[in-house]
Amino acid sequence: MSNTVELPRTAAEAVALEATGRSFKYLCFWGHADDRGGEVGRGCLSQWWPGKFTEDGHRFATAEHYMMAHKAWLFGDAAIAERILAAGHPAQAQKLGRQVRGFDQAIWEAERFDIVVRGNIAKFGQHAEALAFLLATRNRVLVEASPRDRIWGIGLAEDDPKASRPRTWRGLNLLGFALMEARTRLNS
Repeated sequence: MSNTVELPRTAAEAVALEATGRSFKYLCFWGHADDRGGEVGRGCLSQWWPGKFTEDGHRFATAEHYMMAHKAWLFGDAAIAERILAAGHPAQAQKLGRQVRGFDQAIWEAERFDIVVRGNIAKFGQHAEALAFLLATRNRVLVEASPRDRIWGIGLAEDDPKASRPRTWRGLNLLGFALMEARTRLNS
């Protein structure tokens, strides 16, 4: 008998599994500040967590820098990618990512999830304490409880009672599911 727990990989799957009576333990996060007195905590799950890492000779200040640089490279905008890599804060990287020339929404939607998974594999693979935290989340459904983000988060705050019920989420929780995929790959 397998100890594998079937976890949802999308918000739609979470709703469907919930409708069959399945329940899950959720770990909500939002923001990059750690909440464990100097130890790595939920903040490491954020794309803005200040954990530098490298890939293919490029240095990324945060996973947000990684996502935005790869967005620029996807559309052939090397100039914006270089500015993103040099950005001093993830908010600057994010703003530059919105200026990518040649952007195509359909292509981005097809590629964004895998880009974020790869970025988080690189990030956690190069930070042992953060990796230990991620792996310790085990079979929890990771939920970016951002009240402002309906794509990468759930569009609800952690203290909202709807945050633990996927059918009431206002967002896709792409970051939470990308982190879960990274966790699976890093754990194998």
